[in-house]
Amino acid sequence: MVTYQRRIVDDTLDALTGGLPAVALEGAKGVGKTASAVERADDVVRFDVPAELSAFSAAPFDLSASGTLLLDEWHLYPECWDQVRRAVDAGAPPGSFILAGSTAPVGTRIHSGAGRIVPLRMRPLSLAERGTATPAVSLTNLLDGGREPVRARTDVVLADYVDEIFRSGYPGIRNQPDGFRNRALDGYLTHTIEREFVEQGTAVRRPQTLAAWLRAYAAATATNTSYSNLLDAATAGLPNKPSRDTTTVYRDVLSRTFVLDPIDAWIPVFNPLKQLAQAPKHFLADPALAARLLELDQAAVAAGRDDVRLDPRGGSMLGPLFEHLVAQSVLVYAQASDARVHHLRQHHGRHEVDLIVERGRRVVAMEVKLAADVDDTDVKHLVWLRAQLGEDLADALVITTGTRAYRRPDGIAVVPAALLGV
Repeated sequence: MVTYQRRIVDDTLDALTGGLPAVALEGAKGVGKTASAVERADDVVRFDVPAELSAFSAAPFDLSASGTLLLDEWHLYPECWDQVRRAVDAGAPPGSFILAGSTAPVGTRIHSGAGRIVPLRMRPLSLAERGTATPAVSLTNLLDGGREPVRARTDVVLADYVDEIFRSGYPGIRNQPDGFRNRALDGYLTHTIEREFVEQGTAVRRPQTLAAWLRAYAAATATNTSYSNLLDAATAGLPNKPSRDTTTVYRDVLSRTFVLDPIDAWIPVFNPLKQLAQAPKHFLADPALAARLLELDQAAVAAGRDDVRLDPRGGSMLGPLFEHLVAQSVLVYAQASDARVHHLRQHHGRHEVDLIVERGRRVVAMEVKLAADVDDTDVKHLVWLRAQLGEDLADALVITTGTRAYRRPDGIAVVPAALLGV
């Protein structure tokens, strides 16, 4: 019997189901939505099981039934969304419904569910959930602005982070042996290319072009490279290139199915910084997908001997993949703290900050550095941002691959990635 591993998002799910009648648990396939939902369900309908779908579609809701009903893979029977909405309108009590799914099918006529069905995003396992170390620095506390002392140590080193990049944050994939894990990731990507688009009602005439576009997107990890450049990189040498409209469909479907997880640019309302770029930063749902798309060798990446960057100057993917790993974790922690995550970059590139975590007017700024040590050059953008935001900057830190967490004399915290948590 498999023991359930509690997730950070479970606390939010418990709070929502305790006060709201219907919650939609969303996220990419394989992140663990069903496992979390089943822990809280008194009854389950699995719409990917034909007999259960047929039985449910033939019988009306029993609103007198108590407990929590899980509608798993609800998008396979989209009519259930409106049925749940109507049940909520009719007075369903808190915790009546959990809808788990990886997408909403295009073209189905469903009510938005606004105010009745509350969405909650689940992502792959963060570093804190993987058990690499016990977090000692709380993002929630940083957002509160206490500027508490930062003192902690970890045994996690660069090789461990590289291992986590390649192991993946998908619960059903990460603990498989290396050879099987690679096959599982390949199967995941093949399913995305060959099945997800069909389920979304989109025909892909040239799957190889879609695969090339995904590889180009992976090569652009942690950059805000334009989509036109991605198209050019994906179709170099092809006499009949797909149109931009076609690749826009790629992006839209992959976003709807949560395979892409880009981080939007920060455009602050309360403190209008000037000349800010608005392009998103490119990330997939999990850095292991990027590594697999690029057919990277773990040992070569660990040694910095790979060279597949979209940038014509080349460069190793180790830094971008480490930033991807950190960003994925920060997205999980930020959601638990009721905060949003952005990135900051000025048009001319003079100043940029890798991650901006914002809750109301409180901001925590983060730079992600592959190195174990931090010098004044590494914090210059954080120092600039502090001068711009004043008291609105709750804290600033550099996320590293080092082993010590501490606060510099200038007040900026240095935190190993494994020591950051909710």
